[in-house]
Amino acid sequence: MKIASVVFTIMLCILTTDVGETGETNQTENPMCLIQTTVGNIEVELFQNDAPETVANFIALAEGTKEFVDAKTREKVKRPFYDDVIFHRVIKDFMLQAGCPLGNGTGGPGYTFADEINASALGLDKIKAIDPKKGPHSFLMIQNQEEYQRSILMPLFQKMNISSQKELDEKKEEVKSRLNSLTLKEVYENMGYVYSDKGSPHPPARGSLAMANAGPNTNGSQFFINLVDTDWLTGKHTVFGRVVKGMEVVDKIGMVKVDSRSKPLKKVKIISIRLKTSQ
Repeated sequence: MKIASVVFTIMLCILTTDVGETGETNQTENPMCLIQTTVGNIEVELFQNDAPETVANFIALAEGTKEFVDAKTREKVKRPFYDDVIFHRVIKDFMLQAGCPLGNGTGGPGYTFADEINASALGLDKIKAIDPKKGPHSFLMIQNQEEYQRSILMPLFQKMNISSQKELDEKKEEVKSRLNSLTLKEVYENMGYVYSDKGSPHPPARGSLAMANAGPNTNGSQFFINLVDTDWLTGKHTVFGRVVKGMEVVDKIGMVKVDSRSKPLKKVKIISIRLKTSQ
């Protein structure tokens, strides 16, 4: 199957503002956090209006006000979660990932929570998943027929309650019609992603903070910071903040030497993550 190589530009979204009764525009100020690392400091703005649960979880773990399960002792504790946690995955020209207390990408806080993503605001409801001539959209990263069946056909069959060859034969034309009209939003929803008009409308651009996960609604403590725009991740990760100062530190971490698992050979630690108070 020929795979499409299509580039789609997604425009950065403007922060939502509220208009009061007087007609004046009042924008709620977003909280700012300081991420202190062994390489330098990174200041980030958190999109609390667009991803309130994600931001509240991040702040509570960072400040030590939320109980979590210690990944090593399995006991419930309450302390600053990110202190001394390493960047366990760094991929040049892609992203840096942190938030795993075990330092290998398998650890978390002992709980998961839902995504907060506005797929329509990101334009995923307007992008066709399959081009009749070029094949699946490049965002789907489908490389062969097996991946096509697993990512598109089987979830669609399940959505259409097709569980046998007979049922497939009976709905053959309907399946063909659905495939021709499928959008990226619908494909992701068939995979299990749940979207909301109240979710984050921010694309995963360079400097974005986004939740790392193992699939739909599996957020916990791990997050990543983009070194470049990663359009193919749109709709799959909650973007809940952005770097406003210290991008040179992010780039410096992105250049460290890593092993075959993309883990830095020399530890890059988060010293602390704390809210910045207004001066």
